[in-house]
Formats: sequence, C-alpha cells, structure tokens
Amino acid sequence: MITTLDPAALGAGLLTAIVCTGLLGAMIFLLGFNVSRMRGVTARQGGSQTPTDPASPLLIAIRAHGNAIEYVPMLVVLFLLVGALAPAGLALPLIIGATASRVLHAVGVLTTPTLASEDPRRMIGALGTYLFGLGLAVSAAVTAF
Repeated sequence: MITTLDPAALGAGLLTAIVCTGLLGAMIFLLGFNVSRMRGVTARQGGSQTPTDPASPLLIAIRAHGNAIEYVPMLVVLFLLVGALAPAGLALPLIIGATASRVLHAVGVLTTPTLASEDPRRMIGALGTYLFGLGLAVSAAVTAF
C-alpha cells in the first residue's frame, strides 16, 4: 500500500531535507543525462570520448556530474539526519545553503568556457559546500547526544 507523507506531520527541517534531497537527486540525473548527450555530440563530431582539453564541452559535462557525485550522497545523508534531529532554526539554513551551493557550483562549471579559468560561481559553490557540509556534519554529531 502506498501512502503519502503528511507535510503537517513532518517537522520543517525534515520536510526541507526531503525537498532538497529531491532537488539534488534530480540534478544528479540531469547532469548524468548531459554527459550522455555530450558523448553523443562528441562522437558525431569525431572527438575523443576521454578528453583532456579543459575547454572540451564533454570534459566540462563530465566534471560537473563527477563533482556533484562526489558530494551529494554525503550531503543527502546529513540532510536527513540533521533535518530529523536538529532544531529547524539550525537545520534549515544548513540544508538550504548546501543545496544552493551545489546548484551554484554546477551552474558555474557548466557555463565556464574552460575549466582552466576560475569562475566565481564555481568557487563560491565549492566554498559553500565545504562550509555548509562541515556545519551539517558537526550538527549531526552534536544532535545525536
């Protein structure tokens, strides 16, 4: 039997964690689809499927997806733990900040003409991921007691 979650029964932190988990999950699959799309484009143009040129659209797509895969799974676990256990005043900014950071990073990677140059969105997204991720990890550890 399939049941639906009652948003009123969930706390704001857990509801936010679930929504942000869904958003980042969708982003992972969209970035993966983009890699497949770029592989097809590159193959039709006779290009390498293992590019090393930092301006290669395929390499850019691969790195955007790969970088998301490196961080999103742990963030999702922390979202759900902190969303369920921590006060909403602590959980909400951390979960939303980490989600925004990951989206900003992906946009920065995908819109840069070359990975060899710095992009402010990529840098801010990466820094936000580290800071919000660390905040989530500490919060998860502290709220367990």
